[in-house]
Amino acid sequence: MTDKEAIFKRHSVRNYKAVNIEEDKVKLIKEKIAELNAEGNLHLQFIEDAGKTYNKLLNRATGLGSATSVIACVGKDEGNLDERIGYYGEKLLLFLTGLGLNTCWAGTFNKKNIGAEVSEDERLVISIAVGYGENQGNPHRSKTPEQVTEGRSDRPEWFNAGVELALLAPTAINQQKFVIKLNDDDTVDFIDKGGILSKVDIGIVKCHFEIGSGRSL
Repeated sequence: MTDKEAIFKRHSVRNYKAVNIEEDKVKLIKEKIAELNAEGNLHLQFIEDAGKTYNKLLNRATGLGSATSVIACVGKDEGNLDERIGYYGEKLLLFLTGLGLNTCWAGTFNKKNIGAEVSEDERLVISIAVGYGENQGNPHRSKTPEQVTEGRSDRPEWFNAGVELALLAPTAINQQKFVIKLNDDDTVDFIDKGGILSKVDIGIVKCHFEIGSGRSL
């Protein structure tokens, strides 16, 4: 499965079956995480037993407490950590989709119970629930390209293709508080309009845009 195919296939899932992830897939997940950690200077961690990570009332009410495994998104608390977490975390989610697994970005969770290694100079930004879903999730409502773009009106096809996939990016509470601006020199700016975990969202959006446009930012 290509990353583009994974984008169209994947939807957030909050209800999971009581089925553990197979050891061969666990091995592949850990290998991919090691690759992304090296590339993004991060400390993403796969925790096979989610335990009581999602025992908060909100998590239980939405069904997320049934997730069997979790990824702790950790990195050195410097620079654009939140954005890098979003960018590389989404790369990981698309990889997991290719393995037949379901996922959900989750900003509400029990940080004390997740069991992640977090050094003094690191920060635990967000979590990702992982497992086999009771269903495949549903598409979210989306803004139109006109609502999230600025800049030149003569937009090339690669830009439009990037925006199309950016609009499929998961964002916190589906807020889609971002703007993608096409400049006269064909460079692209991503404008963060604020909101819950918006910097993580920008990283996710950039990941999708790159895949759609075929261009590295």
